[in-house]
Amino acid sequence: MRIPFTKAHGAGNDFLLTWLNEAPRENRAAAAIALCERHTGIGADGWLLVAPAPAGEKEFDAAIQLFNSDGSIAEISGNGTRCAAAFLVDAGLATGEVRIRTGAGVKSLRLLERSGMSFVFEMNMGRPRFPDGDSTTLDLSVGQLQATLVDVGNPQCAVQVNDFEFDWRSRGAEIERHPRFPNRTNVSFVRRVDEHTLEVRFFERGAGETMSSGTGSTGAAAAGLRLGLVQSPVTIRTPAGPLELRSEGEIYLVGPAQIIGGGEFYL
Repeated sequence: MRIPFTKAHGAGNDFLLTWLNEAPRENRAAAAIALCERHTGIGADGWLLVAPAPAGEKEFDAAIQLFNSDGSIAEISGNGTRCAAAFLVDAGLATGEVRIRTGAGVKSLRLLERSGMSFVFEMNMGRPRFPDGDSTTLDLSVGQLQATLVDVGNPQCAVQVNDFEFDWRSRGAEIERHPRFPNRTNVSFVRRVDEHTLEVRFFERGAGETMSSGTGSTGAAAAGLRLGLVQSPVTIRTPAGPLELRSEGEIYLVGPAQIIGGGEFYL
């Protein structure tokens, strides 16, 4: 079977996008694993299935379903949703305002800039929720660790650190599958730089280390704001470059999306 795809990335967080009617009807998790494998597939952090809204639909322009690279389904990706918005604008199915139905509800994006296949969107990430208040204690193999749990449409675990000179990838893998999180969690390690800046490393549920994360950045900023470590607006420094966020109760994220190619994958 041949699966058409477009490849895009949002600040280094890369995705493959396929129209829903061109995707296999069965075994989509296995297809996602094959597509996203970086040596024998095309390679990506996730696979997005995109379906234009049915005629007469007024609430959204398109719906997306996101498969992580391990075949699991994620509620939402901030970077991935921006990539889907770029995909829709390029296809002529949306213009300056794009409304996308995700597993975490309808998200609104505003196109700020376009140059060829490079886009900048502002996305309303919604109002963060803190199920455990300011912090929770996790028992790990290295001892106890304090973290802030944030729901931004998907689960986030933000851990404040002084530096990244430790094996944060192994720590992230352990936290992701901690018994506290029966459905696993996304993990961000957050270093305060100044009152408007955080530096973050990401270990995402179902994908592992990623260069950036829109929802992870939102969770990190929300935790920093709640703990009084930063003030709005907040710049999140990721390994792939900065993302800009501001809080008005709901959090708004400004970030890039770039379409870089396309083709067919032979499944």
